[in-house]
Amino acid sequence: MANILVVDDELGIRDLLSEILNDEGHSVELAENAAQARQARVAGTFDLVLLDIWMPDTDGVSLLKEWAAAGSLSMPVIMMSGHATIDTAVEATRIGAHAFLEKPITLQKLLKSVENALQRSLPPPPAPPARVLSSAASPAMTMTRTSAEGYVPPSVAAHVSHAPVAAPVETGPRQHQSFDLDRPLREARDGFEKAYFEFHLVQEGGSMTRVAEKTGLERTHLYRKLRQLGVDLGRAKRNLS
Repeated sequence: MANILVVDDELGIRDLLSEILNDEGHSVELAENAAQARQARVAGTFDLVLLDIWMPDTDGVSLLKEWAAAGSLSMPVIMMSGHATIDTAVEATRIGAHAFLEKPITLQKLLKSVENALQRSLPPPPAPPARVLSSAASPAMTMTRTSAEGYVPPSVAAHVSHAPVAAPVETGPRQHQSFDLDRPLREARDGFEKAYFEFHLVQEGGSMTRVAEKTGLERTHLYRKLRQLGVDLGRAKRNLS
């Protein structure tokens, strides 16, 4: 996931954005003014910056200009404001801002803007190497596909196809799933649901948005459900490493 810097002088907004982005699996650093943002930018590298326009020391547009002039605008920046004019938004975009979010920021707009910005910032995953078979290969070297071993010579495939196949060893969240069917129905159901959500959290990389889509639950309902079941979101994220 991404490393994101949130710059805003309002504590409530910093905490809210940090909670949402952390739940999506991102690493978040906070700055309450331009001075702290400068220090963070010098000390670390970020995939995205969420930058408030109106701040007490230096406004966000001036800080954006400063980074652009210094050649430090190597990451997408999303500007945020509850009082900015259209001219301000246009100016920020001209300087190099990726997008503009008007406060109060809705969850849907925030996540969509972050997703779009990170698609520009993060490199695509490398494609798997293609298998190339020479058409000029001799009959003795003709390759045969088996479901477990890829391409192997026929002489080897003849033995592989008749060899006993060991049962796959489960790894990840599945190997810890066991249910005591002697328990009362409610307790057994809660145990299953907890294992179910923990499994999907790991499968979806800790992204609450993707887990909500996968399980068919509205995001707020999903939060309440996970807290009710005692699902440790921090543990689910640690299982990814």
